Amino acid sequence: MQQESIYNLIPKEYVPPPKEPMYRSAYPSNLVPTGSTFNNHTTSRPKINNINGEFELVKGPHSHKGQSNSLGRPKGSYKPDTTMFRLKNTGTMGSNQLPEIQTYKYPPSVKPQVPKKDEKPIHGLKSNKNFIITNAVENILSAPKQIVEDVAWTSKKDYGKVPDYLTKIKSSISSEYEIIRNMHISEAEEMDKQKYLMSQEEVQQLKEGLKKKWESVNKEYQSITHIRMIDTVGLKRKKEQCEKELAQLEKDIEKLNKNYVFVDTQK
Repeated sequence: MQQESIYNLIPKEYVPPPKEPMYRSAYPSNLVPTGSTFNNHTTSRPKINNINGEFELVKGPHSHKGQSNSLGRPKGSYKPDTTMFRLKNTGTMGSNQLPEIQTYKYPPSVKPQVPKKDEKPIHGLKSNKNFIITNAVENILSAPKQIVEDVAWTSKKDYGKVPDYLTKIKSSISSEYEIIRNMHISEAEEMDKQKYLMSQEEVQQLKEGLKKKWESVNKEYQSITHIRMIDTVGLKRKKEQCEKELAQLEKDIEKLNKNYVFVDTQK
């Protein structure tokens, strides 16, 4: 504890502490925040930018800093057009250029006017017309009504007959069908001309050739499956090829077992 002293009664003069130097950051002031999505509209690489806190982020055709990403435009870049705004003392307030005052005219009303209070409605109107005599005279003088007789449709000359337009349509349709039928017949005859009927000797000769081919392919297939061990890609591929050839040869021999065998000469 501070000991009591008479010198403590004298107020001491205040000495301000020395001012510390202003803080200066080691990073530039215009650096984009790290891990932020700000200013991403100026780059073709979206998501979060400046993950590493680099000073320069220009790694392509776009810059990480936009042209107007600040509070307002740069100084001196905005110059307003004086023709877009009204200047001082150019208005109409307080001048003699005000339009003339005109009385308002109401549009004409469609509804009838309401009667005034001094106008009294007319009551007790009576007519001397005798409506009974008037109606009788009108009916006597009027022309008689013409009675329309029903047309006897069964007595007509063309009753029960087919109309002419239907016969024309029917004949045109039948002619079209005949043309289409002739086309199909001609196509079938043309296809028959292109086919060639094989004789029995030719069929037997072709069968023998296919059987010899089947035996040679089967012998090769048996040599692959029963003698060797299928442990390579080449042997597997050869086995599959032999199986396809055997199946195709059996189908061809089965086709030749028919009574008549035709050959298409166009193929």
